[in-house]
Amino acid sequence: MSESEVQELASVIRKHQANLESIYSDLESALREEIATIGRTGRSALIPAGLLENYYTCLETIMLRVSQHFENNLDPARWHADLLEKMRLRLENVRIELFDDKTYARLLELLRFRHFRRYYFETEYDWDRLDYLVTILGKAHPAVVAGLSRFLAFLDRLQ
Repeated sequence: MSESEVQELASVIRKHQANLESIYSDLESALREEIATIGRTGRSALIPAGLLENYYTCLETIMLRVSQHFENNLDPARWHADLLEKMRLRLENVRIELFDDKTYARLLELLRFRHFRRYYFETEYDWDRLDYLVTILGKAHPAVVAGLSRFLAFLDRLQ
């Protein structure tokens, strides 16, 4: 990989990392402010559901870019799950892992929800499930940020 390709990947990761931080902050704010004001209704559930989906989709964009730059061989029949699985792998003499196994398991829950949300067209969500997913994201987010920071440091060493 050329130095300019490494710089481009690092730039994409930094941009999307900032988006992840913003989405996570928006979720915390929405739960603390809007949801507290309007209550936990079917409609208000759309707010955290959408932000959870956006968070994972943004993170998946980062993972896809990493995959394209370092391996680019995903199973077309299950590429979303395959992509997430590959991000916990350290590829000797190629790249470090993005996430550990615990973070992978948490992100897998968010992937499942994202898939569900994309094909669920009702407006009623289970608040207990949303609370669980928000908790999962709360545990995963610091590890995601740390993993991305480690990966950016790895990319800096490649230059």
